Amino acid sequence: MEKEQPKFLEVEGKADLIRDTSSKAIINRNRGAYEQAVKRAKAAQEQRDQIRDTTREINTLKCEMHEIKSLLQELVGKV
Repeated sequence: MEKEQPKFLEVEGKADLIRDTSSKAIINRNRGAYEQAVKRAKAAQEQRDQIRDTTREINTLKCEMHEIKSLLQELVGKV
């Protein structure tokens, strides 16, 4: 009878990491570190969204200023 190989092996020198022997993936068992990483990723996404929204707002204001400038130039030209 063959001895069954364990499903997970500890990664040497890294207490929180294990290796899945079937897929060779490294898995972090530290739930707190995972949750912090998820929070950081969410905060970074929110910041990117805020920058994108602010950029859109600025571009809208630029277009409106251009329209106002054009209208003023038209009014001044008719005087």
